[in-house]
Amino acid sequence: MNNITLIGIDLGKHSFHAHCQDSSGRKISHKKFTRTKLFEFLANTPPTTVVMEACAGAHFMARKIQQLGHEAKLISPQFVRPFVKSNKNDFIDAEAICEAASRPSMRFVAPKTETQQAMKALVKVRESFIRDKVKTTNQMHAALLEFGISLPRGTAVIKRLSLVLADNDLPRYIVELLMKLHAHYLYLVEQVKDIEKSLQQILKQDEASQLLLSIPGVEPITASVLAAQLGDGKQYRTSRDFASSTGLVPRQYSTGGRSTLLGISKRGNKTLRMLLVQCARTYMMHLDSKEGHLADWVRKQLTQKHSNVVACALANKLARIAWAITTEKKAYYC
Repeated sequence: MNNITLIGIDLGKHSFHAHCQDSSGRKISHKKFTRTKLFEFLANTPPTTVVMEACAGAHFMARKIQQLGHEAKLISPQFVRPFVKSNKNDFIDAEAICEAASRPSMRFVAPKTETQQAMKALVKVRESFIRDKVKTTNQMHAALLEFGISLPRGTAVIKRLSLVLADNDLPRYIVELLMKLHAHYLYLVEQVKDIEKSLQQILKQDEASQLLLSIPGVEPITASVLAAQLGDGKQYRTSRDFASSTGLVPRQYSTGGRSTLLGISKRGNKTLRMLLVQCARTYMMHLDSKEGHLADWVRKQLTQKHSNVVACALANKLARIAWAITTEKKAYYC
């Protein structure tokens, strides 16, 4: 037990497979645990490094393991996969985690705090409710179209439903169905508003999020996603590293000394990348009223490049500004 220097854990819902090795990389033991037994084992193990894949439940496990005195590290699953030997099982996965963690150049994922996870969960559920809103209106449009009633796209069916039902003789069961869909839409609207209020309360209590709101074009939803993704920002060496992790840099395919840059890589958090691009487009729409170095830079870029290219470049710059604000703990100023 005293010789253990690295523990790789393959996480599961009810069972956990641990691979223990010494400083030379030699296997000492491997064993399957329940959640309770795993914490008992780690509590009785001298402080060491525990590595897991960054998957469901990994951030909670990392916090618990740190409380037991160990150093917890998370690795992206895509970096573990190349180290899986031959056939795949849970013990081989745990061994591959140890092998990946032993690489000097390996990149790790910073464990998230409870607040960061809460913000991320709220944003995800809000997105789900918004998708359900669109689906509900589409179902109402489709039901009416089957009876020869065509309405403009969007929420017109919600606003005009009472008039449509009064002016058209529709079967009773279709009227009841439309009223249920209408009530469901209003319910989803209320749920979205409640989630946004919860996000506002969390943002007011988080100093880093308040600083992020000082960035031009960044609103509460984007600030909450940025705060959840960045944390303290120390897991990224530079602002360019963070911008690269959002997928807002060109994808490279270079060989033979010749550099070939393609479109943006679209890696990382898709929601964050989308929100940053939207912030950039909003900033560009109101560019006439903007002043300062950032506005001058955007105007210069628009004279040379397409607005879509400039939007991505500005989103990249906003990501880099967000990293600088988070690490330096200073509000943005022009």
